[in-house]
Amino acid sequence: MATSLLTALDRSKDRYGDGCAEAKFTLLRRLERTDLGSARAVLRLHEVLCFLRAYPDDAQLLAQVERMLERYALRADLRRHRAALADSGIAGTAIRYRFFWSTLRWLAQRWPQRIAIDRDEPEVADRLAAALPLLLGWAEAATQKQLDTPAFAAIDRLRGRGERPAAFLARRIAAMPGDAFTREALHDAIEPSYELEPGPDTPARTRAKYAAAPLAFQHAPLRRARPDLRLELGRPHRAARRLGAREGARLIELARGAMLTRSRDLDAFAYGNPRDVRLVDDGGGLAFALIGIVPERRQLIPATCGYLILHNGVPIGYGEAFVIGRAATMTFNIFESFRGGETAYTLCRTLALVRQVFGAECFSFDQYQLGQGNDEAIASGAWWFYYKLGFRPIAASARRLLRQELARMRADPAHRSSAATLRTLAQWHLLFDFERGRRPSLPPLAAAGLRIGAALARRPGSERERALAQCARDAMRLTGLRSLRGFSAAERLAWQRWSPVVMFALPGVSRWSMAERRALARVICAKGGRDESAFLVAFAAHPKLERALFGKI
Repeated sequence: MATSLLTALDRSKDRYGDGCAEAKFTLLRRLERTDLGSARAVLRLHEVLCFLRAYPDDAQLLAQVERMLERYALRADLRRHRAALADSGIAGTAIRYRFFWSTLRWLAQRWPQRIAIDRDEPEVADRLAAALPLLLGWAEAATQKQLDTPAFAAIDRLRGRGERPAAFLARRIAAMPGDAFTREALHDAIEPSYELEPGPDTPARTRAKYAAAPLAFQHAPLRRARPDLRLELGRPHRAARRLGAREGARLIELARGAMLTRSRDLDAFAYGNPRDVRLVDDGGGLAFALIGIVPERRQLIPATCGYLILHNGVPIGYGEAFVIGRAATMTFNIFESFRGGETAYTLCRTLALVRQVFGAECFSFDQYQLGQGNDEAIASGAWWFYYKLGFRPIAASARRLLRQELARMRADPAHRSSAATLRTLAQWHLLFDFERGRRPSLPPLAAAGLRIGAALARRPGSERERALAQCARDAMRLTGLRSLRGFSAAERLAWQRWSPVVMFALPGVSRWSMAERRALARVICAKGGRDESAFLVAFAAHPKLERALFGKI
């Protein structure tokens, strides 16, 4: 009986119209009181509830879904299968993962008594023992080296009363000399595994919802037809508003939780800037949380923005946009529970968002997104998904292989590209340009770094810092700056990072007019601003800078 009820609900969850809401409501009421016999069934019901929370038929159905999710951790069948449901993201279950440094520090700050370290990995114990003296005072380090106590035994001796080993490790790494990048490198080289034990407010997909997001009920069938991408790119979103720092921090935490509960990580969320978060309403319950990155983690040239896709406040997907000039390289992911619904439509609206907010008109997807080293993308045929929306390869080898595959399909309509063919196609970017007839292109971002590396390679290793300091002084003189007095810390950092670009990667910059060089200084300062939108505007207003960086593109 339980299996048949669950199957009926699963099959009806994405059907909308007359009688559909009533049928789902009846099934939910029966399943609320039904004991499920396997961990798979418990997970299956949970995922259907999450889907219906994101795409509810009406208020009555949504209230029933919310009630069931609120009590989900108390279900007897979940408690019985708790161990088998580890890593599912369901409330009341543990999450085990090799958390990166930024995630460990967040967890240790928010839930220090619920984060545990895995002691059963000998290689990790050895690496931790070698690193431990770096995290201790001089006398403690000397004693540890002399006694050579196993790492976890030493931590047990050194940690405070009631302090858990994972929290102790996180606090000692946070206190060590160096900068954030040094600490991150040390922790991630150790590669420990952790377990986040469940609590009433720990991240869980069961509780994942942004209550302030726009709400809409689903009365019509889901938009499964393939949209006209160019038409969607020209259609604006309903509204966008910048959030205050406190509300921005709430959305960043929701985004980090969405990653954590799916054993994923994303730098744009891990280093999200609470002062640079926008909520964009697209209508019909679809919304986007745009999350900028703190200045010290911004990329040298492109502006980077993470986005969390929300439907009725429920996270249904995520990605990043890397924008420079009119070009944007994208990543895009819909969480498994929400695939097969409005994926193509949601992608088109995501690209429209990036065009509207950042001015990008040429879009590309990198090789991983298409299947390079990504078995999930190969299995789903991601390459053809983007091709059918209008994306095209620009590499000659890719176009040649595409023509061969299209010829096979014309000869045999049942032909499907093999996994090997898809992996070959995924070696090259796919691009789409909003302007018909304009050849899409990618800015050669690595070119500037190669020029800088070649210039610095002519100096001994010990002279690099002196050379970079001289770069900063020369770049200031070139752009008419007498000092950096009045610059914020972020603007000073941007200047430090960009000065080698000015001196080594911009051919002929000394022959630019003083007005052009002063405009260059404004571009650099904007890189250290509150958000990177001003940087993109300043960069777009300086065509000579783009030509010098990338040549004719």
